[in-house]
Amino acid sequence: MHNDPRLTFMQAIALKRKVVASYNGARLDLAPHLMFERHGDLFVSALNLGKSWRSDEEPRLGHFKLDGLRDVELQEEEFDPLPAFAPEPPKPDDILILAV
Repeated sequence: MHNDPRLTFMQAIALKRKVVASYNGARLDLAPHLMFERHGDLFVSALNLGKSWRSDEEPRLGHFKLDGLRDVELQEEEFDPLPAFAPEPPKPDDILILAV
């Protein structure tokens, strides 16, 4: 039976646990903060833990279309949400599904 990425991400958001997934051929370590719907498609706003940030740059959430995420695995390791995180979808027309 295949794992449902929606349920995996919802569990990760609810429990503040990290997720590993494939996106556009790359393996990503993600800290999912928010799930939202845009034009009928589900998206996850997550911190890409493997991304290198410039020293003067605040880490920020990337938005990943759920359909593009493959081989999603819930990790045991927990994460702390970004200090400036506000549980609001990125655009006014987006629909909030779940947030940390």
